[in-house]
Amino acid sequence: MAKRKQWVVGAVLAVVALSVLLILFRPGAHRADGPSAGNTVAVVRLEGMIADAGAGAGAGLLGGESGSGQVLEALRRLQQDKQIKAVVLRINSPGGTSAASQEIGREVDRLRESGKVVVASMGDVAASGGYWVAARADKIVANAATTTGSIGVILDLANLTELYQKIGYRPNVIKSGPYKDIASSAREMTPEERAILQGMVDDIYQQFIDVVAEGRHMPHEQVRALADGRVFTGRQAKELGLVDELGNFYDAVALAGTMAGIRGEPEIREYGRGSALDRLLSGMTSTGLFGQTLSPVRLLDLLQPKNPLP
Repeated sequence: MAKRKQWVVGAVLAVVALSVLLILFRPGAHRADGPSAGNTVAVVRLEGMIADAGAGAGAGLLGGESGSGQVLEALRRLQQDKQIKAVVLRINSPGGTSAASQEIGREVDRLRESGKVVVASMGDVAASGGYWVAARADKIVANAATTTGSIGVILDLANLTELYQKIGYRPNVIKSGPYKDIASSAREMTPEERAILQGMVDDIYQQFIDVVAEGRHMPHEQVRALADGRVFTGRQAKELGLVDELGNFYDAVALAGTMAGIRGEPEIREYGRGSALDRLLSGMTSTGLFGQTLSPVRLLDLLQPKNPLP
C-alpha cells in the first residue's frame, strides 16, 4: 500500500513538473515583462468563451472560459501605463455572453481615449462576442483563414416536457407573477413569453449592429445585411470591410508599433497572463478539454485504487 501511495505522489509531481516546463519553455516566454521603455507594444489575450467569471479568472492550462474580469484589469492597468503607446488585443474566441463582451469593449474604448493605439489580432476564431470586442479597436488584423463574423444574437431554450413525462417529473411551481418562470423547460412557451424574449434578443442585436457600424465606420444598413449570423473567413471579412488587413500576430504588433510611432522592432510585453505558476494553478482548476475539473485532489482521486464493492 505504501508503494502505491508513493507512486501516486510521484505521478502527481511528474504532471506538475511537466506542466511547468511546458509553460516556461513555450515560444515567446522570453518576451519583455519588465518596465517599459516607450518602444513596447503590450499584448492582452482574450481566449476561449467570454464570460464574467470574476476578476482573476481566465482560460486555464487546457482552455476554458476567458473571465472578463482578468481582461478588464489588464486593460485598466494599461490606461495608466505612460510607457505603453500601443496595445495588441489577441482574440481567439468564438464569443460568449453579450454583457461580458460589452464590458470588455467599453474598456477598449477607454484605452483608446487614453491615447493608446489598439489593434485587434484574430487567431483561429474571433466571432460573435469576439468580433464585438474586435470592432472597438482602431484596426483589425486577421489571418486569411480566421473564422470571424457571426454578428447576431441567439437564445436557445429547451422544451423537455416529453422527457419529464417519461421519467415522471412533475414540478410544482409557485411564482409571484405570470412571467417569473419564463423559459421554463417544463412547459410550452406562451406567445406572450416568446414576444418578451424576442424583444430582448432584438434589443441586444441592435446594440451589436450599433457597435459594428460605429467601430467599422459602416452604414447601419450595410452592417445589417451582413448581420444574419453567418461566419466569414478572414479574407472574406476584409473584402466586406469587417477587417482592415490580413496577417498574423507579429504583423499586428508591427502595425501597432507603426501607428504609435515606434521606431524599429517593438518589444512585446504580455499583460494579464500572470506568472507561470499562476497559469499552472489556473489550469489545474479550470474546465479542460473533456469538460472535467482537474485539480491536485481530483488527480489523486483518479489515481487512488478504489476498494472493491462487496
